[in-house]
Amino acid sequence: MAAYTTGEHIIALRNTYSISREILAERSGVSVELITRIEEAGHIPDLAPLIKIARALGVRLGTLLDDHEILGPVITRAEKVAASARFVTGMPEKIQAQNGHHGLCFQALAADKNGRHMEPFIIDIQADAQQDKTAHEGEEFIHVIEGNLRMEYGVVSDVLKAGDSVYYDSIVPHRVISADSNPVRILAVIYTPV
Repeated sequence: MAAYTTGEHIIALRNTYSISREILAERSGVSVELITRIEEAGHIPDLAPLIKIARALGVRLGTLLDDHEILGPVITRAEKVAASARFVTGMPEKIQAQNGHHGLCFQALAADKNGRHMEPFIIDIQADAQQDKTAHEGEEFIHVIEGNLRMEYGVVSDVLKAGDSVYYDSIVPHRVISADSNPVRILAVIYTPV
């Protein structure tokens, strides 16, 4: 089965519904320039714009990220997770590797589950990864597996250590980064209402 990029999924959905980039931008509140970069350059933004695009297209976030779907339970084996990087925020993986940019590497834990409303990920955050605060519909749960995580939520900032967790409303601007000069590994579950 062929794998599809997020941009290819968006193009296919736009073509199916006869929606131009301009109309998608208007409906989602995401700029035409960003949609073009996602579709043509393989750019992967933070989750907030992807959620807005998915909502504007009438699909769940997983539809933009999945290769294929299974109706029953989905078991993701440990050895598959290590090799299943779904996307790295900010830019395509090949460009990231070429220029040494580090970001947040998302590994999907239930990518093939049909009709899911939660998006579980193992996320590896490099020590020098940077991202802007984002806000979107839904809720998130994060459990720190390794390292020290700086959680910025609105005007609140706190450090979570291995074993700590946080549950929050995603509508408040937020971001997670390394709290020190070491990488961080987290389990994150993102819920977006239908």
